Amino acid sequence: MAFNDLLQQVGGVGRFQQIQVTLVVLPLLLMASHNTLQNFTAAIPTHHCRPPADTNLSKDGELEAWLPRDRQGQPESCLLFTIPQQGPPSPNGTGANGTGATEPCTHGWIYDNSTFPSTIVTEWDLVCSNRALRQLAQSLYMVGVLLGAMVFGYLADRLGRRKLLILNYLQTAVSGTCAAFAPNFPVYCAFRLLSGMSLAGISLNCMTLNVEWMPIHTRACVGTLTGYVYSLGQFLLAGVALAVPHWRHLQLLVSVPFFAFFIYSWFFIESARWYSSSGRLDLTLRALQRVAWINGKREEGTKLSMEVLRASLQKELTMGKGQVSALELLRCPALRHLFFCLSTLWFATSFAYYGLVMDLQGFGVSIYLIQVIFGAVDLPAKLVGFLVINSLGRRPAQMASLLLAGICILVNGVVPQDQSIVRTSLAVLGKGCLAASFNCIFLYTGELYPTVIRAVTALLPETLGQPLPDTVQDMESRRGKPRQQEQEQRKKMVPLQATARENVL
Repeated sequence: MAFNDLLQQVGGVGRFQQIQVTLVVLPLLLMASHNTLQNFTAAIPTHHCRPPADTNLSKDGELEAWLPRDRQGQPESCLLFTIPQQGPPSPNGTGANGTGATEPCTHGWIYDNSTFPSTIVTEWDLVCSNRALRQLAQSLYMVGVLLGAMVFGYLADRLGRRKLLILNYLQTAVSGTCAAFAPNFPVYCAFRLLSGMSLAGISLNCMTLNVEWMPIHTRACVGTLTGYVYSLGQFLLAGVALAVPHWRHLQLLVSVPFFAFFIYSWFFIESARWYSSSGRLDLTLRALQRVAWINGKREEGTKLSMEVLRASLQKELTMGKGQVSALELLRCPALRHLFFCLSTLWFATSFAYYGLVMDLQGFGVSIYLIQVIFGAVDLPAKLVGFLVINSLGRRPAQMASLLLAGICILVNGVVPQDQSIVRTSLAVLGKGCLAASFNCIFLYTGELYPTVIRAVTALLPETLGQPLPDTVQDMESRRGKPRQQEQEQRKKMVPLQATARENVL
């Protein structure tokens, strides 16, 4: 718990924190692009069946003769007449000289390329009976996110935050680039899954590394800054997708910059808090002295020594933190309580958030416009969330954001489909609340879990102004303080009650 004093001694929020936080959050601009990339690379343009190869499409009315119509008079997307329907159409959509028998599209499809010249849908015909494959690609990406959170979260607590960020930047760059050149759909899905894994690692370790290098009073600001960078990435995706409509070019454009992130991430300084929690006091001293030098506090850095660190971090060094495993999440009562509460929060927020942002075509307006609107609503939502976090605390902010989001989504479910403006407005408001919830839960998770297992509402404790716990014992003692105070209060009341009884007698 004394680590915050050491941070203040080497400069608090100095030049180092400003530079490293900026460089660490910069890749989040493109992480937003990858998360919702398939809204554009897998967009479904208007389409209909392709007639047999011997059909003369240049002849007037020849194409229409093969296409049955729906109730709105538009060509059916997935059906084709078995024989062309000649003559004026009858009320049931068939020609005067036709039987009206239809069959699935056996000769492929013709797509309207005016808005989306090339997507994975048009390239691999992911429509009609193959439409589920489009959702499969996004589902596999989210499976990758889940696997990455588990695998890279565990490895970050064993190998360090910096090493995992370096690895994740390289994996994102390589897998994203390979996805852009995928020769077929299965290969594309495989590389998207790998991208999801690495992006989950970036998201977790970005917040963890920044929080562990920042003093207590600045953590909410860092969390909000991180959230705003992600929101700006949504604006960036809308503009880039509009300018680069070909899916392979767009996939490549949002992946190649991660090679640059990989190169400069070698200059990151590993979390001194993680070093100390791992028992590496020599590396803790070296990291703190480097930070002091960068922050212009060289004299303060020279005052630090192994003896000073042992005295300041004596409890952390005697807790046997290197032996702690992720099983402590279930073995330790305090952590088990946090684990189940935070897991519920993460599931509720993620399930609702991605349910809204993964199907922009369902809103019936330009997906470029709705992408910008979804990004714009984050700005005031996260500002309000930041003010609530700093004034009332994390728990009220988390509860209020999820409650309002749930109300918007539930009300949206009973609004008629034809009231698109009302439905879109409720979805936008709900998305803003969920964005604020994400901001809070990222910060909350980093503050609640101890350093040794950090990379993993109403029942959660408040963390406003509290130092980061470094050990499982810190977490247990924090949880036990209210109970201990209550027990001491009861002990004090016993003699008072006995004295009162004696007076009565």
